[in-house]
Amino acid sequence: MAEIKCPNCGKVFQVDEAGYAQILQQVRDAEFKRQLDEQRALMEQREAAAVEAARAKAQEALRAEVAKLSSQLEQAQAAAKVQQATAEKSAQELLARAQDAAAQKLAAAQQESAEQLAQRDASIARLTEQLRAQEEQAKGARELAVTRATAERDRRLVELQSQVQEVSAKKDQEIAVLNQRLVEQEKYKDQEIRDRDDEIERIKNQRSRLSVKLIGETLEQHCESEFNKVRMMAFPRAEFHKDNDVVDGSKGDYVFRECDESGTEIVSIMFDMKNEDDNSVNRKRNEDHFAKLDRDRRNKHCEYAVLVSTLEPESELYNAGIVDVSYRYPKMYVVRPQFFLPIISLLRNAGLNAVSARRELAEVRQQNLDVTNFEEKLEKFKQGFGRNYEQASKRFSEAIEQIDRSIASLQKVKESLTKSENQLRLANDKAEDLTIRRLTRGNKTMKAAFEEAAKTQAGEGGSDAGSVPAEHDEGDPANAVEPDVVE
Repeated sequence: MAEIKCPNCGKVFQVDEAGYAQILQQVRDAEFKRQLDEQRALMEQREAAAVEAARAKAQEALRAEVAKLSSQLEQAQAAAKVQQATAEKSAQELLARAQDAAAQKLAAAQQESAEQLAQRDASIARLTEQLRAQEEQAKGARELAVTRATAERDRRLVELQSQVQEVSAKKDQEIAVLNQRLVEQEKYKDQEIRDRDDEIERIKNQRSRLSVKLIGETLEQHCESEFNKVRMMAFPRAEFHKDNDVVDGSKGDYVFRECDESGTEIVSIMFDMKNEDDNSVNRKRNEDHFAKLDRDRRNKHCEYAVLVSTLEPESELYNAGIVDVSYRYPKMYVVRPQFFLPIISLLRNAGLNAVSARRELAEVRQQNLDVTNFEEKLEKFKQGFGRNYEQASKRFSEAIEQIDRSIASLQKVKESLTKSENQLRLANDKAEDLTIRRLTRGNKTMKAAFEEAAKTQAGEGGSDAGSVPAEHDEGDPANAVEPDVVE
């Protein structure tokens, strides 16, 4: 990048190499054109001054010579009265010397004009060579700028395409990973469901082999004893204790609670044990205890309520195993004593599955959130990428337009230089056509002097008397007076 300072406001701004090269080329072209115009004007002034000086010098010399010859002629005519023969001879000698002197001066002036023309031709050739070199340099700079702009555009397009492909590949990879995770989770859930169904089937198969072992103990003691047998093996982090807290004038029999390593509650169960003597007269039904058990569950903030009962021993419904009475009260079950531990295991496993499901749900939600964030980031990236691509395309179009304008400007400069070369060629042709004969054409004094000299030579009958008039014959078409050199 190059820094350019504005001469008007003094602000400094940066341009790239291509723009700087274009500005520099424009300045060089303008400076070269200005120098070429100055040199051309100076040459024209010098040529005009040289022509004027040569013409004035020749005219002055001719006037002086004519005046001198006229004076000498008058003196010779005065002396001719005394010595006519001597005077005529002297006049003839003087005239011959004057003609020789005039011829020498004309030759010197012609030589000087020829030297000036040679210098002018050399200057024109040098300027033409500079013009040709400048055109070659401008052409090379233009081609270099176009090549750089094209290369930069191709490189940028390749980079953008590679970025798009990379983002697309990352997106496909993330989608594949998410799909794999979803498939694995589906397989895990299906396996869990099959395991639970197998466990239920196993418990149903073992139900017929289980027997009631009260052995002289009450039902509560029996359940507590059965739980303590498997506490350290199956429920190491669980607590199973007698409910001694009376709330609203009511309390349950036992409360079961279990938490995981992080302290999150897995399951909580309110137990109520109901036993009845076979000889009892006032027999009760299990439904009579549902309302109190549900109230105790809610008062102690337990998730489930389980009634361990030996009531209604002839009921096929309760003798079938674990009975779900959630249609009466939520999350309530009625079991026989032999299903005390199985119901705890089932509810505990359900709690574990629920906790696992909640964790998986939280993970899935987090994954969905990550996917949403990824899609938002991807969409944001696409929008930013689109804006950058539009800006780059706009800048590229502007650069192409600037290059086109520069090419058009250089073409105009080339046309101007070509026209200038034509003007220089016409000036050169005019300078080559400029001769001493044309400079002296139309000069009455010179014409009279040459006619008088011709008459004098004709009177003497010299062999060279007709040479000068022949060169200045008015009837010769080549000696016709041109309008642009008439004084």
